Amino acid sequence: MAKETKYIFITGGVLSSLGKGIAAASIATLLKNVGLKVSMLKADPYINVDPGTMSPLEHGEVFVTDDGAETDLDLGHYERFLDESLSQKNNFTTGRVYSAVIEKERRGDYLGKTIQVIPHIVGEIVDRIKKAGEGNDVLIVEIGGTVGDIEGLPFLEAIRALRIEVGKKRAMNIHLTLVPFIKVAGELKTKPTQHSVGELRRIGISPDMIICRSEMPLNRELKDKIASSCGVEKNCVIESSDSASIYQIPLSFLKQDILTPIAENLGLGELKPDMSKWDSLVKRIIAPTNETTIAFVGKYVDLKESYKSLTESIIHAGANLDTRVNLKWIDSEKIEPSNVNELLKDVDGILVAGGFGERGVLGKIQAIKFARENKVPYLGICLGMQLAMIEFARDVLNLEDANSIEFDAKCKNPIIYLIDSFIDVSGKKQIRTHKSPLGGTMRLGAYECDIKANSLLSKIYGGAKKIKERHRHRYEANPKYRAEFEKAGLIVSGESDGLIEAIELKDHPWFVGVQCHPEFTSRLTRPNPTILGFIRASIANHVK
Repeated sequence: MAKETKYIFITGGVLSSLGKGIAAASIATLLKNVGLKVSMLKADPYINVDPGTMSPLEHGEVFVTDDGAETDLDLGHYERFLDESLSQKNNFTTGRVYSAVIEKERRGDYLGKTIQVIPHIVGEIVDRIKKAGEGNDVLIVEIGGTVGDIEGLPFLEAIRALRIEVGKKRAMNIHLTLVPFIKVAGELKTKPTQHSVGELRRIGISPDMIICRSEMPLNRELKDKIASSCGVEKNCVIESSDSASIYQIPLSFLKQDILTPIAENLGLGELKPDMSKWDSLVKRIIAPTNETTIAFVGKYVDLKESYKSLTESIIHAGANLDTRVNLKWIDSEKIEPSNVNELLKDVDGILVAGGFGERGVLGKIQAIKFARENKVPYLGICLGMQLAMIEFARDVLNLEDANSIEFDAKCKNPIIYLIDSFIDVSGKKQIRTHKSPLGGTMRLGAYECDIKANSLLSKIYGGAKKIKERHRHRYEANPKYRAEFEKAGLIVSGESDGLIEAIELKDHPWFVGVQCHPEFTSRLTRPNPTILGFIRASIANHVK
């Protein structure tokens, strides 16, 4: 008999960016740690099919799953908290839903019926929720946006209908809303929460629990007022006040006994999670013993959400090494030969992050040169690896016009070239790529990588001969120059089907470039080995 999945629907009110994703992931973490099989789903009401073509300035980071889905950054939070790998089915958008329904209509699946929001669009959403929940004890569904958004109405209707279909003992509604502090009055105000819940009720959804986001803790009187005015039990008003770390939230929820009303609503019995390891790691985030400083060189440093997985992976490594990692954010557009020494003289490690486009590239190359010449631990991710190869080719191999065809399509020494070129030349059609409507081919998702024996990369991964990491890129390192690189001391330490996946410098304490995005597989309880190795090397450099 198939497992009957229970559903927790999480909606948001008043305004976005309050932390629905963190709240959802925190509840999932607690439920997983009592032994339940838990999964998560993010339903995004925007009309884009996925965030893959959206600017980081518009949407923040695009998170990539093992199977190559470009998803909302909340899926990164889900994976980091749950320590589970999610997939295409764990995130969908209005655009994807409408595309699927229109495709079915064109095939004649609806037998000539008039296609409508109800039942066809809503039915498609319900079907996708059910599919994501298959095989799990609990599926937590986060509805993007806020109550009242016109584009979110079909999603809210879908969770209303699904709860009626499965019954109250198999579904509950949690509403996260803002309780603002009005400085002039010196008071926390509950009226926005009351209005938000009122709007939800007009749609036909009554919350079973309210999570209150605020700058400060709520007193008992205020919680009781919210419970009374919003029609929930007193133990179902949970506060989520500002914390020093997002990883404190599950512990805060547990302290407020959030699992008791959840268990009562869903008939889950007594729930007692073991969060001792989590608690220990959080204490090391809040009050670590050591510290180190790394330069984070990128071109979106004014919008740090663009690097969310990477900054979180650094926190994971720091917690596991009992070290506070101070990030010195450096805009690569502002790095010049005249100021690079001043900008980087006081850092223990240098990280050059990935990205697309030529803007800021020269500054990144200057940072890489500084790390190479001054023996500073260096980690280059994706574009950071490619630029390390270009810098080495120009400065050590004396190929002055060495470049990437991303920046100069006619360069005589294309150190980096398009994936399409590799596929056309080698005929290796088994390499999974995704064609974009914008005309580019992306290499997306998890790929295996063979590691060179006795290399630094091999040491980082504990002697492993083969690893699997996730990718999101369009350009590859050109194997034509491999012999020249290796003769001069830049070693290819990782490869996949002839593609160069990782490089390192022979005569350098710690200099690694990887084509993958190791940050996508990092979790608090299981940091990524590459990030961990880099932070460890930076700590050693700080001590020295």
